[in-house]
Amino acid sequence: MFRFDYSPNFLKWALRPPGWLPQWHCGVRVSSNKKLVGFISAIPADIHIYDTLKKMVEINFLCVHKKLRSKRVAPVLIREITRRVNLEGIFQAVYTAGVVLPKPVSTCRYWHRSLNPRKLVEVKFSHLSRNMTLQRTMKLYRLPDSTKTPGLRAMERRDVRQVTELLQKHMRRFQLAPSMGEEEVAHWFLPQDNIIDTFVVEGAGGVLTDFTSFYTLPSTVMHHPQHRSLKAAYSFYSVYTHVPLLDLMNDTLILAKLKGFDVFNALDLMENKVFLEKLKFGIGDGNLQYYLFNWKCPPMDPDMVGLVLQ
Repeated sequence: MFRFDYSPNFLKWALRPPGWLPQWHCGVRVSSNKKLVGFISAIPADIHIYDTLKKMVEINFLCVHKKLRSKRVAPVLIREITRRVNLEGIFQAVYTAGVVLPKPVSTCRYWHRSLNPRKLVEVKFSHLSRNMTLQRTMKLYRLPDSTKTPGLRAMERRDVRQVTELLQKHMRRFQLAPSMGEEEVAHWFLPQDNIIDTFVVEGAGGVLTDFTSFYTLPSTVMHHPQHRSLKAAYSFYSVYTHVPLLDLMNDTLILAKLKGFDVFNALDLMENKVFLEKLKFGIGDGNLQYYLFNWKCPPMDPDMVGLVLQ
C-alpha cells in the first residue's frame, strides 16, 4: 500500500508557476475547526491543440477527505474552480484522471523501471518474475556507475534561453503540447533538490543540443516493518537533437540511480515508446486519461501527446 508524499516545496513548485492566482487554489474547510477536507487547483497554461494555441488552465490536485467522498463534494469543487477561472476570461481546461469519463482525448499508460529491485520486491511494489531469483533480478537491472554522454551536466540559469528554444521547437511535433516562454522554463526546469532535476548536453562553443528532466515524488509505504518511503522519479520532458533518445534516457536512469531513487516512472507518450522496453521498463497496470474541458477535437494516439502534468 502506497500513498503519495507531496512535500510543501513540491506543491509550491507545482501550484505557483508564472501567472498563478491565489483564488485558483480552492479549498473547503470545516467551519468549526477549520480543517481542510477538500481541495482543487488551477494553474495557467498556453496549450497547443492540433493547430490552435489556447490559453487555458491545468486542473490538478482534486482531493476530498475520505469520509466525504459519497457526499458529492467533488462536483461542487469542480463547479467552483470553473466559476473562478471563468471570471479571469478563461473557458477551457486540460486535466488527467485514472478513471474513464466521457471522453478522453488520449489514453496513456505508466511504465516503471526498477532501480532498487530488492527494495521494490520487499515493499511489494513489484514481484520476482517466474524462474527469477532476487540476485538474477538485481543483475538484470544493474546500471553503470557513470554516464557516457560527453558534456552532460546539471542545468543552470544561464541555460534557460537555449532550453526554451530546444523545447519550443521539439513541442511542434505533438498535437497536445505546452507553449512555454523563458519564465515558465526557468520555473519548471531549473533544478531544485528533491523536486526537479534537469540535465543538459553542452556541445562545442557552449551550444546545448539535448536535455532531459525528471521530477521527484516519493510515496509513503504503509504498514511495512522496515521501509517507510519509496523514492520515485517521474520522467518530465526530454529533447534530443544530437544524442539518440535511447542513450539520453539510459544516462537519465543512471543519474536517477546515483541520486538514490528506487524506481523511475514514465508514460508512453511523446517518443517514449522508443526506449521503454529496450531500457527494461515494465508496463504498469493503470491508464492515465487526458481530458479537455469545453474544447472538442479528434482523439489522438499517446505518441502525439506532449504534455506532462505533475
